[in-house]
Amino acid sequence: MKLLDKAHMYEGQEKFLVAVDCIVFGFDSKEIKLLLFRRRVEPLKGKWSLIGSFIKDYLSIEESAKQILYESTGLKDVYLRELKTYSTIDRDPGERVISVAYYSLIRIDEYKIESVEKYDAHWFSLDEVPELILDHGQMLEDAITKLRLKTKYEPVGFNLLPEKFTIPQLQIFYECIYQKKLDNRNFRKKLLSFDILIKSNEKDKLSSKKGAFLYRFNQKKFDSFIASGRSFEL
Repeated sequence: MKLLDKAHMYEGQEKFLVAVDCIVFGFDSKEIKLLLFRRRVEPLKGKWSLIGSFIKDYLSIEESAKQILYESTGLKDVYLRELKTYSTIDRDPGERVISVAYYSLIRIDEYKIESVEKYDAHWFSLDEVPELILDHGQMLEDAITKLRLKTKYEPVGFNLLPEKFTIPQLQIFYECIYQKKLDNRNFRKKLLSFDILIKSNEKDKLSSKKGAFLYRFNQKKFDSFIASGRSFEL
């Protein structure tokens, strides 16, 4: 069978643009922030946007997401997970654009904060996020919903804390995720009932004279807990 000339393959089919948008959350031990930058192209140039751009024809979508994040913020080695594809016909006034969104949650102190500023990218508290372009607000809502779901089955909060941490420190993270205040006593009681922490004899006395005991996360017990069919819901 004779191979077709590439120039004539799929002749007559419509073409459109493909982009990636990265929803990058950062935890600084006190709050969860969102990384944004000002859009660099028209339409809507200069408006606040998620980190994104059009993919290159020589890169896969996942590779493009990593490259665009690096080129736009200076951040590299960031683990990105695919969130969802956004394909509403009129989502972009400039052209028909399909966007594949990725999300990530990182510890801000593991990266150089000043690096993103050099690229005109900025961290915003979740309760101070400015108006976003296109459907990026919907992407943000979807990413937050996804994160909340993940915390029920993955040790998301523990991965963002030091190896040894206090229960109040962990509670702060989950209050940030759920964006609401949690009852201290109930949080502690429920957390300890899961039996996934190892208590040490050390105390953190930075926040009070009495201090709070430090704990370590037990991955094996957590895996067994989830395998039993239970969810880690606080």
